[in-house]
Amino acid sequence: MLADWRTVPVEPPLRAMLGYLELVTLRPGEVGPDDAAAVRAAGVSGQAIVDALLVCAYFNLIDRLADSFHFTPISHTLGHEGLLRHEAKFLARGYV
Repeated sequence: MLADWRTVPVEPPLRAMLGYLELVTLRPGEVGPDDAAAVRAAGVSGQAIVDALLVCAYFNLIDRLADSFHFTPISHTLGHEGLLRHEAKFLARGYV
């Protein structure tokens, strides 16, 4: 799904939400009330739209900050094996 959400078999509500999030992220000046209405018409609740937009906004903010501060992705500094070790520690510890 990460490579191209348009080609994977997903339910219409999720497909509509992904399209909306892409629009909000890549072409925010084009977003209008009709876009949110189309997502609702596909079966996504208003609260689900708000939740998805909040997650999208935070990811976009983090990405832009990381780019502006020239952060190096952890996968580049640790390598694949190091990333797997880091992930295992993170998952064991949780989000606390």
